[in-house]
Amino acid sequence: MEFTPLCFMLCVCCSILSRLCCFSLSPAVSLSVSPSRSQFFNYNSFSLSCEEQGSSAGGRVRRTTTKGMSSECGGAGWGTLVGFSCYVKDLSPGDTGVYWCESGSGEHSHAVNITVHAGAVILDSPVLPVNEGQAVTLHCRYQTPPSDRTAAFYKDGSLVRTEAVGEMTIPAVTTSDAGLYKCSNSERGGSPESWLAVRGRDVKRDPLEQQSLSTQQ
Repeated sequence: MEFTPLCFMLCVCCSILSRLCCFSLSPAVSLSVSPSRSQFFNYNSFSLSCEEQGSSAGGRVRRTTTKGMSSECGGAGWGTLVGFSCYVKDLSPGDTGVYWCESGSGEHSHAVNITVHAGAVILDSPVLPVNEGQAVTLHCRYQTPPSDRTAAFYKDGSLVRTEAVGEMTIPAVTTSDAGLYKCSNSERGGSPESWLAVRGRDVKRDPLEQQSLSTQQ
């Protein structure tokens, strides 16, 4: 069976991390990712920050990798901890996994699925759930730009459309747009799949996540 990022995220959240509420609507501690995307190339870097609502305290950044190892930033040979932020440099596929924040009282943030790809193409898609009605643009990113940037975009294994500029915009997402997306280019190959999560208009969102989404618009 193919081990997709979505399958990994659900298996980790629901089996290994028994105390992590993957679908909590308003967690007391929030996680943000910069750059705010779910896929990265080898040797890229990103940062994760924790913020606890109503408190000056933050939280600890933790992760579970595809090898099933759960550990904390700065204390297990990965990441550099500065305050409540974790900086992860020189990424490799071994950094692929589920990341989240944990407060001092043991509460958890939403979990995000990060994929590090050793290939030539990644999909730049939102790492956090997007609001229903929001415009979302998916980009096909390349290690080395192809002579023809035309990219095909797929959802749940089926072709959505082909775009000459290498990016696809959904003007106003609905919950039916949620799914596994990937892109491919005839010269450079294809990206891994990433899950695009869409929240309905009536779903309560935590403030930090709302702020992060707003900065992407």
